Amino acid sequence: MARYLDVHPVNPQRRAIDQAVEVVRAGGLIAYPTDSCYALGCQLGNKEGLDRIRQIRNLDDKHHFTLVCRDFAQLGQFAYVENAAFRAIKAATPGSYTFILSATREVPRRLLHPKKKTVGVRIPDNAVVQALLEALGEPLLSSTLLLPDQEEPLVQGWEIKERLDHVVDAVLDSGDCGTEPTTVVDFSSGEAEVLRVGAGDPSRFE
Repeated sequence: MARYLDVHPVNPQRRAIDQAVEVVRAGGLIAYPTDSCYALGCQLGNKEGLDRIRQIRNLDDKHHFTLVCRDFAQLGQFAYVENAAFRAIKAATPGSYTFILSATREVPRRLLHPKKKTVGVRIPDNAVVQALLEALGEPLLSSTLLLPDQEEPLVQGWEIKERLDHVVDAVLDSGDCGTEPTTVVDFSSGEAEVLRVGAGDPSRFE
């Protein structure tokens, strides 16, 4: 059974955050809120966690996973940000965007796009996930919590707990955080290309 952690959306309780971090560090998989719907997350090097996300979401090996980072400095450890992209990405973070960038050597090979050697990275504007990332001290390997039989992501923590009780290890519930996923912007060719329009305003990259 998954641990259920009721977390304040603006002032997350340290005890609940520490419990979630404990689960992640022990190799667990968590469901947590972001600034654009709930997500599934585990530790960066957790191969079993990655496989569990694939299984829950019924994803193939071509799916782009996202590294959810605390700040721009951390993002820069895992992705190369060219000068042309730097200003635009910096101005849009934290926010509801995922950026596709060339990955650094810090990123495990199994997370890379097989041909392009790119990775998805983002810095969310959400107090709960920011507290989580600060306590963890590293990015979360992540994917939107969209189940194969659903058209929209689940928005209620209790419902996530009910549906995924035996396949995740903890659920952080901070209330409804919307159903719209991030706007995805691909910078891997040097130019901004909007691949998906979501919660973040795409006009700044068009």
